Amino acid sequence: MRKLKNSELNRKTISEYKAANKTPLIIILDNIRSMNNIGSVFRTADAFLIEKIYLCGITAKPPHKDIQKTALGSTDSVDWEYFESTYNLIKSLLGKGVKVIAIEQAEGSISLENFKPEKHELYAFVFGNEVKGISQEVIDCINNTIEIPQFGTKHSLNISVSAGVLIWDFYSKING
Repeated sequence: MRKLKNSELNRKTISEYKAANKTPLIIILDNIRSMNNIGSVFRTADAFLIEKIYLCGITAKPPHKDIQKTALGSTDSVDWEYFESTYNLIKSLLGKGVKVIAIEQAEGSISLENFKPEKHELYAFVFGNEVKGISQEVIDCINNTIEIPQFGTKHSLNISVSAGVLIWDFYSKING
């Protein structure tokens, strides 16, 4: 076994990325405090050809050196837009037929292994603040919630870890 060189990875150029068919998933970052988390989500979104990222509320926007530290240039490839109000953004997306799902621990949530995305639908996953999660106002207007099963003492994953788990799960189910 031999480790591949960077030149052997068949990386897309930014223009090839922009022209590529995208995974039918939008990521909404709702009041994320950590710029490292924001950059990490951008990088994961790039890896799986995610449609778009919306940055809402206090979530910082590129360009910023602390976002770039983990994003590694993916803020140039992944489409993104800022919205002040997560609630207003979600209402707009719902009006366009997007299936909006909060990633949150909530009554009646779907356990991740039981989530079955429909292949020809556009989805949006909402990830909330590192401490407070997603506001009840937003929970009240979304289609459903997904919860990542956890078995330890914390029942809390870092937002960038949660995004990585959910994006990979969605990508593999849609393309499986």
